Amino acid sequence: MKNYQRLEGLVAAVFTPMNQNGEINLEAIDKYAQYLIQSGITGVFVNGTTGEGASLTTDERKQILERWIAAIDGKLKVINHVGSFSLPQSAELAAHSQACGADAIASIAPSFFKPATVEDLVQFFKPIAAAAPELPFYFYDMPSMTGVQLSLEQFLLRGREEIPTLVGVKFTHNDLMEMGACLALDNGAFEILHGYDEVLIAGVSLGAVSAVGSTYNYFAPTYLKVLEAMRQGDLATARSNQLRSIELVKVIIRYGGGVRGGKAIMNLMGYDCGPCRLPISAFSDKEYEILRSDLEAIGFFH
Repeated sequence: MKNYQRLEGLVAAVFTPMNQNGEINLEAIDKYAQYLIQSGITGVFVNGTTGEGASLTTDERKQILERWIAAIDGKLKVINHVGSFSLPQSAELAAHSQACGADAIASIAPSFFKPATVEDLVQFFKPIAAAAPELPFYFYDMPSMTGVQLSLEQFLLRGREEIPTLVGVKFTHNDLMEMGACLALDNGAFEILHGYDEVLIAGVSLGAVSAVGSTYNYFAPTYLKVLEAMRQGDLATARSNQLRSIELVKVIIRYGGGVRGGKAIMNLMGYDCGPCRLPISAFSDKEYEILRSDLEAIGFFH
């Protein structure tokens, strides 16, 4: 792998800007990227759940990655999600990621025909990672969406035997016992990227040093305070800022969750992310009005 360095800090799982007709809006990425560069985060995670990657065509995913890489211009790490139901499609996206200059790739498990065993999962990922042999590979583990719940410890140990570029897991579930075990595995050999924004403090307490999440797009300063307070051993400050995150997430849930609600927040902030692609419904004017009021009530804009 070329220039591999472990991630530290926050990685924003970025939204895919779209026009009102559901077409991708590449031009909006430029302003969005400049905002993130100034926000204090470490990197961006492109074409993932937040980016509606499963609703995009292969060509759209390539165009989106290329635009993010150009807009970031080396100022942040760019991790591209290449997962899909189709192994050849994922391998094609992985090769493209390397060719156009991404810093790493990640893949979720297929969730229609599911891997039944750890070995099945390893063999599915092996040719995908091999298509980008210079890039670190992360398993994007999200059982709530995929229905695939296999032992991560076994996957990591078996996976590194077959996948030389396997460096860790984007851990997007809340089994903190498993997270702690993976962080300690083989004396900390693997990166475990914390994936639940609303309990970041818990992951950091177990030893996580990096996190990927959607709310880091628009609430990064609060999470950076959590990280800094934990480094300083100031639990009171860390807890108070984590509670601010919890209040925000409670609001987002009322509006359909992190993708639908998060895109609406970005729009309210002046970063044109547009609507989601169907089947996720568009926000109404009335919803925007109520959302703004709800955000004001928790001090979001201050």
